[in-house]
Amino acid sequence: MLQDLDATLAALLQAELPVQNVAISFHAPDSQFPPSGVSLPALGFFLYDVREDLNLRDTQWEVDQQADGTFTRTRSPARVTCSYLITAWPSASAPDPSQDEHRLLGEVLKVLLRHRAIPASYLAGELAGQEPPLPTRIVADGHLQSLGELWQAMGGRPKAALHYAVTISVSVFDPVAAGPAVTERVVTIRQGAATTAP
Repeated sequence: MLQDLDATLAALLQAELPVQNVAISFHAPDSQFPPSGVSLPALGFFLYDVREDLNLRDTQWEVDQQADGTFTRTRSPARVTCSYLITAWPSASAPDPSQDEHRLLGEVLKVLLRHRAIPASYLAGELAGQEPPLPTRIVADGHLQSLGELWQAMGGRPKAALHYAVTISVSVFDPVAAGPAVTERVVTIRQGAATTAP
């Protein structure tokens, strides 16, 4: 499922980023970036945090009718927020690499802010047709660990970066048979009492 989210984000950027011939990599932006096979200019989407969003936890059951008229019940999927560190890597031949880096990062920011949820047309693999839609946000500083520690752990030099989060649904339970639907009610009347049976 996480690889489907990578593919979804790549499809979104490839379709809407106005800058041509930009590679998209999901490797860590460490001192070895770009990895072999990735040419510059490039965007680095590094998945650095995956956690369940407990505020969106739903304990309800979803009921679905099968073709034979029986029903199944399935627990609601878990809602998981995936956070990316996004960096821009200009071409080595750019006349002003820092300006080129900021321009590319700015174009990425515009694409991501354009969509408060990822459009269905870009969803790949298990994410295709997922409901509810995948909400997105630029992560605020209060939600981040120390940036200095993050860069130090990766062994790279600090760079301008965006922190972007997408919340996906993860189905972890198999459907449970719930039997046929209740279609009638039988009332039995006895002297002195009335009982109702489904």
